[in-house]
Amino acid sequence: MSIAQPLAEQKSTAAIPVRHSVLGDYSQLFKVRVTSLIVMTAWTGYYMGAARTGVSSLSWTLLNALLGIGLTCAGSAALNEVLEHRVDAQMARTRNRPLPAKRMSLSNGLFAGLLAVVFGSAYLAITTNILTGVLAFCTAACYLGFYTPLKKISPISTFIGAFPGAMPPLLGWTAIRGHVEKEALVLFAIVFFWQFPHFQAIAWMYRDEYEGAGIKMLPVVDASGHSVIRQMISYGAALLAVSVVPGLLHMAGAIYMGAALILGLAFLGVVLRLALKRLPTTSPESRKFARQLLLASVLYLPVLFALMMINAVHS
Repeated sequence: MSIAQPLAEQKSTAAIPVRHSVLGDYSQLFKVRVTSLIVMTAWTGYYMGAARTGVSSLSWTLLNALLGIGLTCAGSAALNEVLEHRVDAQMARTRNRPLPAKRMSLSNGLFAGLLAVVFGSAYLAITTNILTGVLAFCTAACYLGFYTPLKKISPISTFIGAFPGAMPPLLGWTAIRGHVEKEALVLFAIVFFWQFPHFQAIAWMYRDEYEGAGIKMLPVVDASGHSVIRQMISYGAALLAVSVVPGLLHMAGAIYMGAALILGLAFLGVVLRLALKRLPTTSPESRKFARQLLLASVLYLPVLFALMMINAVHS
């Protein structure tokens, strides 16, 4: 994803007609790629819970859990786009989404989002357990009721949004175990801390667009980048520490613990590389390093969770 294109490239791109399909528009509305990552983290929670229970990790309950969690998260994404369609229209990276581009009506987006959230939560309550259904619905409500409106008010929105953002592995755990346990909270904490370097890297890359749209992300409010760097280092260090806890709780073995240390140090190293540049968030050069951090974060979480599942300790 490029932040800006040369004028000549913009003109040549505009001359080429872009074809959109209904399926593609709904895929964008539901943020299928992001939802896929969310479902993957929920699968990790379910798998680790199943290993603790001593039951098979492949079952109809797994399918039901991932379907329900995926629908609820996709519906939340759609409703978020409904609420932010005017903001999305002001940013180059989002203005081609179906709602700001007016390829889909707000009523269609609202109906699809509500249907997915309500059906997904109810489906979880019926096919897994009531706790998981209620938690999924509350997660969606928190995301839409607090995080979304706070984005235009204060950088604290990232902190608030990290709570619903970290829920999927916990939901996966409760889907198989039926209650919240310390192991589920550890998985929650891993995703919680991971989100800060990840989302601040995105906000750093698209700082100018966020500023133009009036979104108060930390790289917008702190043009020097000092508090952004401090936050990313702090949460990156916390992520490194909490990532080894599954080994200490005998959720995963020694191979996972060693890999978690290596991955955590490497990820923190990418954060420190950006920090050592001492560049303001307004610097075009700094965005190259923010992009590298974003790529590192996108790779880190799936690899960490995959290794945890491969080296899981089964009861």
